[in-house]
Amino acid sequence: MRFIFMGTPEFSVPILDRLHKLGEVVLVVSQEDKRKGRGKKFTKTPVKVKAEELGLEVFQPHDVNSDESVEKLREVNADIIVVVAYGQILKREIIELPKKYIVNVHASLLPDLRGAAPINRVIMEGKEKTGVSLMRVEEGLDSGAVSSVKEIEIKDMNAGELEDKLSIMGSDLIEEFIKAVEEDKVNFTPQDDSKKTYAKKILKEDLLLNFYDKSENIVNQIRGLSPHYGAKFTYDDKVYKIFDAEEIDYSSDKNPGTILKSDKELIIKSLEGAISVKKIQAPGKRAMGIDDFLRGNKFEEYYVIGGK
Repeated sequence: MRFIFMGTPEFSVPILDRLHKLGEVVLVVSQEDKRKGRGKKFTKTPVKVKAEELGLEVFQPHDVNSDESVEKLREVNADIIVVVAYGQILKREIIELPKKYIVNVHASLLPDLRGAAPINRVIMEGKEKTGVSLMRVEEGLDSGAVSSVKEIEIKDMNAGELEDKLSIMGSDLIEEFIKAVEEDKVNFTPQDDSKKTYAKKILKEDLLLNFYDKSENIVNQIRGLSPHYGAKFTYDDKVYKIFDAEEIDYSSDKNPGTILKSDKELIIKSLEGAISVKKIQAPGKRAMGIDDFLRGNKFEEYYVIGGK
């Protein structure tokens, strides 16, 4: 079969690799390259890097729904279009292009957590399990009928670790789906819209730690933002990022946000108990384990670093 693959971030890469082994990927569509880093050099999307490694044609339209883009996709004459975290909403003209199906691999247990940031949000919301869903693309936001689902327990994974697991699971879903298409055994089940929830994209305010919260919620926020963002707090007018922490029992009458210990470990008071920081990043520095960090950085105990 002839496939068009549409995806952009690292999450999409293993699924593209698997699809390439299952049939002919005649076109890879990805978002435009963006300027990144201090030098503001153009950086290829992870999907583009993988596609070029596989020797596949890459198409990066500014607007995939433009007349020129639609005509480019039509000329490919694909049997199936596979969409994985592409980043643009597709109009009906594209949805109706493939001979057989246009499907999307979404990193949640639909209809829960439709939208842009399901991997981050499922951890930040403290849920115990998540998964990947393979759905039929329609004009609504992640609202199409679902063909198959795989589940996983989140346990203590951060967003990066969970993303890696879900990406491989998504690859398995695609392989099973292609086999079902070949055997004419594809079935789709409509989503229950009464149970839908949304995972809005991560905004700047989502990165700010509020120590007037339970330790569990703070740790979930840190895990849900690691390693791509980092949860932020301010100390002495400098912004630091935490990438790993655990909740601990610690009795203190100090205000939330107070540094309770800062010699061999960094303990910060929360609304109930405290958190012990395990990985942190100073401004302009790399992220490091707390032992290495405290050897070169000094925090004053009883300094209040946060609040409402």
